Amino acid sequence: MKLFVVLVMLSACAANPEDLSGKMLTFPVESNTANARLTAAKEDFSAITVCHRTFTDLNRDHALFSMAVSSSSNAFLIFWDATNKEMEPHVRDTKAEYRGFDYKPNMWHSICTTWDSQTGFVQMWFDGQPSIKKYVSAVSNIRGTPIIILGQEQDSYGGGFHDKQSFVGMVSDVHMWDYALSSCEIQRYFNELNFTPGNVLNWGAMEFTKTDKVIKEEKIVWCH
Repeated sequence: MKLFVVLVMLSACAANPEDLSGKMLTFPVESNTANARLTAAKEDFSAITVCHRTFTDLNRDHALFSMAVSSSSNAFLIFWDATNKEMEPHVRDTKAEYRGFDYKPNMWHSICTTWDSQTGFVQMWFDGQPSIKKYVSAVSNIRGTPIIILGQEQDSYGGGFHDKQSFVGMVSDVHMWDYALSSCEIQRYFNELNFTPGNVLNWGAMEFTKTDKVIKEEKIVWCH
């Protein structure tokens, strides 16, 4: 009987896929707890593309997307280094550094990041403009059960959060693919046209759980 009750409780707490089209997740306070955990079933990645839109006024370091596996807390991390004014994609704890992006506060920015294990190259697309490709990590895949977090940076598998690395602002349109998206598909994402939704994470069918102060609300849009 006790086991039955536990199973019912777990079932009630399980996240069901939700259509977040036209929605955003707002992280209104600096903390070492508030986060959204996104569920992805895939456990073996030979390539990755992650796209997202963010809006913040932070002038300090913060994480934009954090995926960890048991063997690597920074399996796939997108991080803003405020001191050096650079966007830093990390793959299996190795980072590339991109400077020169016009990461202005209080406006939406669209960011896509691709990585391919065959070449080891990472590339970022910032507000529709591609960066150069840089080498980070090749040969082997990223393997293991992923923990994907918005709002915090994982210093350990599923934890190790720090308030001074937390994200404060809004996030929307998060998609993740298990292949390197073509430049045409990336441009379609930036232009909010009919693009192929992520086959790992799809904002239109997202399974997620929220911890502490994370609010789902209508996305801010500009009327014409």
